[in-house]
Amino acid sequence: MVKLWRCVICGDPYVGENPPQNCPFCGAHIQYIKEAKTAEVEFNVELTAKDRANAEHALKVEVSNATFYFCAADETDDAEGKLLFKALGKIEAEHAAIWRKILRLPSVPKGDDKCYKENRKNLEESHAREERAIAFYRKAASESDNMRIRQIFDALVEIESDHLFLSEERLR
Repeated sequence: MVKLWRCVICGDPYVGENPPQNCPFCGAHIQYIKEAKTAEVEFNVELTAKDRANAEHALKVEVSNATFYFCAADETDDAEGKLLFKALGKIEAEHAAIWRKILRLPSVPKGDDKCYKENRKNLEESHAREERAIAFYRKAASESDNMRIRQIFDALVEIESDHLFLSEERLR
């Protein structure tokens, strides 16, 4: 029987017989995907000064990464690389949208990050970006007393670790 599922990280719905292994929008792992009727999704949270600063930094990271990935999807010299970077760009843009909601901003700011023509250079840059994001998100999660903010940062660590694996696999 087909059901309506909802990702509690990004809030987006999914229709299917079973929940997907990863949210098709933000990449969150299956434990964050609930039947829509029981999914609790909250973006209106009180932010401490530290959480606000970390959320603002996270938004900048995600905008930067999305812009880089969309550029790489357009510019890279590898067909599979184009697909990978396009998919990663969409996921990072979804992450930026999460932080936009948390910060109650009217829109996601634009980025201007550049990329390379050579797929290997884009993969190396992707790898470095994901490592930086993971380190920051781990730190931000540990600094937060807000369960929802910690939940989002923890989920993003898992998602960005998946992205790191993808770049590591292709760099071999």
